[in-house]
Amino acid sequence: MYLIALCDDEADAIQKTEDMLRNYQRKHKWLDFAIERFGNADMLLYKVKEGNYMPDLILMDIYMPDKLGIEVAGELRSIGNESKIIFLTASREHALDAFGVGAVQYLVKPVHEEDLSRALDMLLKDITEERNKYILLKTDGRIQRVYVNNIVYCEAQRKTQYLYLEDGTKYTLHLTMAEIYGMLSCYQEFVRTGAAYIVNLEYIDSLNAQNISLVTGKKIYLPRGAYKGLKEQYFRYYCGEGRT
Repeated sequence: MYLIALCDDEADAIQKTEDMLRNYQRKHKWLDFAIERFGNADMLLYKVKEGNYMPDLILMDIYMPDKLGIEVAGELRSIGNESKIIFLTASREHALDAFGVGAVQYLVKPVHEEDLSRALDMLLKDITEERNKYILLKTDGRIQRVYVNNIVYCEAQRKTQYLYLEDGTKYTLHLTMAEIYGMLSCYQEFVRTGAAYIVNLEYIDSLNAQNISLVTGKKIYLPRGAYKGLKEQYFRYYCGEGRT
């Protein structure tokens, strides 16, 4: 199931976009779309903020009466929403701004079905690959699937290890840090920080010679001499050498 949000103040435009999505779905019978329509930006923002709504994909007009789509995307990113965004617009004026808020496509109206189809081919492949990045852990007597992109960090406390997820979930693991790192080391976003921590680089807010600050508010103090190597790994990752 893929959750798709359509946001446009023009009813005809939303209907045309939904029709193209349904045509795409009919040609790819293994896909299942749950499409929700929003007639203005505030409706979408309210649903995301208050309703715990996290669409996989948002197709949004840039020019709407209440606020620009660029502003909406900025607000979504500020609260941690990582939905893929395609802007549909009559003007190329805001193209650079669109990519500045993490938009993945910018399609000029009238949008042609083949252009939208090409965008969907790419995005749905990316979304599926992201969903498939997971590890299996035995915790609380059962096997738990944990998606890699949700892992913030792992912490060792004596003989017990704790895994912390983005949503605040905490798993107790009866594995060594070496065993856990062995499961995560194939993903370039994970680094060892001393003997007690494994950290996901995606969740680092800032770092200095003394500590790492994570976006969750957690501070991790660095062992002596660890900063230089960590900084190099961090910048190498964000410059694209470790990202796929």
